[in-house]
Amino acid sequence: MSTELITGPSSPLRTQDSPERWTFRCPTRKDGIRIHDLIASCPPLDENSSYCNFLQSHHFDQTCIVAESEGEIVGFISAYLKPDKPNELFVWQVAVSQSMRGKGLAFTMLKRLLGRDTLKHLQVVETTITASNKASWRLFEKLDSWNGNQGEVSIFLDRKEHFMGRHDTEHLYRIPLQNIS
Repeated sequence: MSTELITGPSSPLRTQDSPERWTFRCPTRKDGIRIHDLIASCPPLDENSSYCNFLQSHHFDQTCIVAESEGEIVGFISAYLKPDKPNELFVWQVAVSQSMRGKGLAFTMLKRLLGRDTLKHLQVVETTITASNKASWRLFEKLDSWNGNQGEVSIFLDRKEHFMGRHDTEHLYRIPLQNIS
């Protein structure tokens, strides 16, 4: 279980876009329920079981990131290395508390996650996004732009074919990486 900061010393990061002080670290099992609560407060994200969030915080701690402000979890990215392609990271969810939206936290978390020494080998980031999730489109379009606009979008799970009308179509956004530090 790793609780070290993602990069640099333990001092919080202050971004140019915001006077907020954010600390970034790997999640731990103790964070599971707080992560679950954060995701629940972030529609349109799908709420998974709290057990899932505990597993993400423990089994996938090296590919997930927590952002804190004044001791509160205000951001979380869950991701994992694809089993058949370990140089590709699949970003499952990005959650930012209402109070921190519009301050660049999501992109800062994503850059911090991709900048980890243990992920320097990555060549691709993938995620899936529904058409209506404008915040996620903006985030991953920014990541794509930062990496030369080589990303591709395709249908991953279709509303009718896969979800039988119970969930919106999930579009796969595949972004080759050039700037991961």
